[in-house]
Amino acid sequence: MKMPQLLILLLTTLVQAGAGFPSDVRALPGQGKHASWDDVNVVAHGLLQLGQGLKEHVDKTKAQMRDVNTKLKSFNDTVAELERKQLEHDEGLKARNKEVEDRERLVADLAKEVAVKVEEVKKQNEDINSRMDRLEDEMAGAQSVDTNYSDRTGVPLIQRLMLAQNRRIDQLVEKIRQQQDKLEKQSLHLQALQNKVAHKRVKSQRRRDEETALRGEAANDGNQSGLARDCHELFVQGQRTSGIYTIQTENSQPFNVLCDMTSEGGWTVIQKRHDGSQNFNLQWESYKRGFGSLNGDFWLGLENIHSLSSQGQYILQVELMDWAGQQPPAARYRFQLDGEEKKFTLHLLDESSTGNKETIMSTGASGLPFSTADADNDLTADVNCADLLSGGWWFSSCGESNLNGRYFRRQRPRRQGMFWTSSQGLKISVKSTLLKIAPAAMTQ
Repeated sequence: MKMPQLLILLLTTLVQAGAGFPSDVRALPGQGKHASWDDVNVVAHGLLQLGQGLKEHVDKTKAQMRDVNTKLKSFNDTVAELERKQLEHDEGLKARNKEVEDRERLVADLAKEVAVKVEEVKKQNEDINSRMDRLEDEMAGAQSVDTNYSDRTGVPLIQRLMLAQNRRIDQLVEKIRQQQDKLEKQSLHLQALQNKVAHKRVKSQRRRDEETALRGEAANDGNQSGLARDCHELFVQGQRTSGIYTIQTENSQPFNVLCDMTSEGGWTVIQKRHDGSQNFNLQWESYKRGFGSLNGDFWLGLENIHSLSSQGQYILQVELMDWAGQQPPAARYRFQLDGEEKKFTLHLLDESSTGNKETIMSTGASGLPFSTADADNDLTADVNCADLLSGGWWFSSCGESNLNGRYFRRQRPRRQGMFWTSSQGLKISVKSTLLKIAPAAMTQ
């Protein structure tokens, strides 16, 4: 309120106060008139003090209002800046998601193309194998005929044809390997992009929480769901389709696995062989890291198998089929695999609850270390079983079992192939194998 207006208000109040005093009051001689004006002065003085206090209060309130307006403006500028940054971040995240989707489509197209090529190569391999079988039969017949009637010039020709066919097979296998390497690199790159996107999402959620706290709102503490630890955890989460999934065990990087979803639960496949498309006669580092294609024959890798079995009690199930198409009952074992410092020693305890009397593998109480041609850890002192039989395996001796041996296209009486020894002591040649593990609690 301005000063002239305040003075007018005070004078008006004084006049009204003076008019309010009665005119017929009989005062003491020489004092009545002065007494009434003293009262007026007291009232006027009080009103002046009241006006001064009101003025100070109004000035103080104006200063506070200016300060509040300044802070509100600063807060509004901060909120606008945060909204602008959030919009930029969301646009960037959409662009990255689009890039990941494009790469996923590219990998899917590449996978389809590789699958088509693999099928073509398989057909070529089957044709070549049938030709080789015929040539071998012809060669065996030529060698058995009496020398007076045999055509000696035909044998070198057959040998040259076989060598040419072998070179053709090697070339086809090398092409398959190159295609598989390309596909695995694309898969690893896609997996890295997915991890980056997940990391960005976590950072984005934290940033939103900070912004929400800055606005004075309640923050939502939503749990960030991570990758499953094995295929059975995926089954528990609702996955019912068998196929390739990405998991992450404790204290490891994410990796892809083949899941076999059954009515019991989810099994994580650690080895699969059914068509001989992958060479298993490899050395220690290959068996340590893993090799092959999850869409075909593969070995998951000793490090990955160890990280899975280290998460708790697991069951190993071994499923086999011989060349007659017969499948013995699946064998189940309590399963534990030590780390590399203990040479990936395998410990098995037969699960008698399955009712299967056939023991496909046995390790004994101390377990069996893993062996390859360049890492002789078997229990035979004078022979390297992996070098003798081909492939890497848990060898106690060289004659009990080897499910990672050389793959033959037809049954042959050779121990270099995949085989196991039955409880009657017979060595059974194996056509296909499937090794898979699951938490022991799933089968109880």
